[in-house]
Amino acid sequence: MPRVRSPKRGSHSFSPRKRARSIVGRIDFWPEVSGDPQLLGFAGYKAGMTHVFFIEDRNRAPDFGMEMKSAATVIDAPPMIALGVRAYEKTYDGLNVISEAWIDEIPVDVLRKVKTFGGRGPASGMKRIRSRLEKVHQIRIIAATQPRQTGVSKKKPDLMEIAVGGGSIEDQLDFAEGLIGKTLSINDIFQPGESIDVIGVTKGKGFQGPVKRWGIRLLQPKSRKTVRGVASIGGWSPRRVLPGVPRAGQMGFHNRTEKNKRILLMGSDGERVTPKGGFNRYGNVNGEYLLIRGSVMGPSKRLIKLRKAARKSRYPSEAPQVTHVHSEYMNKAEAN
Repeated sequence: MPRVRSPKRGSHSFSPRKRARSIVGRIDFWPEVSGDPQLLGFAGYKAGMTHVFFIEDRNRAPDFGMEMKSAATVIDAPPMIALGVRAYEKTYDGLNVISEAWIDEIPVDVLRKVKTFGGRGPASGMKRIRSRLEKVHQIRIIAATQPRQTGVSKKKPDLMEIAVGGGSIEDQLDFAEGLIGKTLSINDIFQPGESIDVIGVTKGKGFQGPVKRWGIRLLQPKSRKTVRGVASIGGWSPRRVLPGVPRAGQMGFHNRTEKNKRILLMGSDGERVTPKGGFNRYGNVNGEYLLIRGSVMGPSKRLIKLRKAARKSRYPSEAPQVTHVHSEYMNKAEAN
């Protein structure tokens, strides 16, 4: 019987596969939007997964109008605190900070995370930004999460820069100035049925061999030196290992961006999406949440950044009709 063909499954489009610089995902691009000034992102914590039943609303889908089952990820997204405004100018080497303005009274939990400029209130900071308004290329809000309201067992919040889009630079600056010191709700940024981009860091799996890392097949048991390796890593010429050869190395803990993930459900009552006994290794979702169709990178408690979609989506903009959210789940402690 011939051997089953098992080609390499890994994609080199993500190479080099090295560890992310931070456990928090990195956003390298903010899309351009039209209309009034608005925030383009938010952040939450991954609670776990469940499955839902909803009515398929894509016109060209073969199951249009029928009740479908799909896996879904629950994102715990409590309100964020707008700590300040940061202005950027565009230079040859990229974006450089012009100036920033922080609130007068920094929360105690935020001071555990970062040290800010003492004695500088928002008024003096905004004055410096407006004095160089002709050089401002982008306005961003400095926001902090509130992990005390989630199932994440930590005090230090995670800081995030959220870009402001829409309108002119002056309108964006006025909009951002009005948000300093206020709490930001995810309901003011995203809507049910909207397609968004998800940014985060995947699960770390450490140093792995080519079989697990690239999916190559095992060699014959009588092969020389190794079975879980590559038979030939290259020819005599050129005398080097080419980039396309599967090799051992870091697997997982990579910064990834998944585009056009659809929001199935949003709400402020976390009990609707929390299974009995709570999510494994997370607990209960008490406040605002998102239910995203499909899976999301990273383990539970991992910070997930959400962004306005950078590409056009094929999903309808209206919210889908969710008929049932699975909540009949027992964790290991209850099962024993």
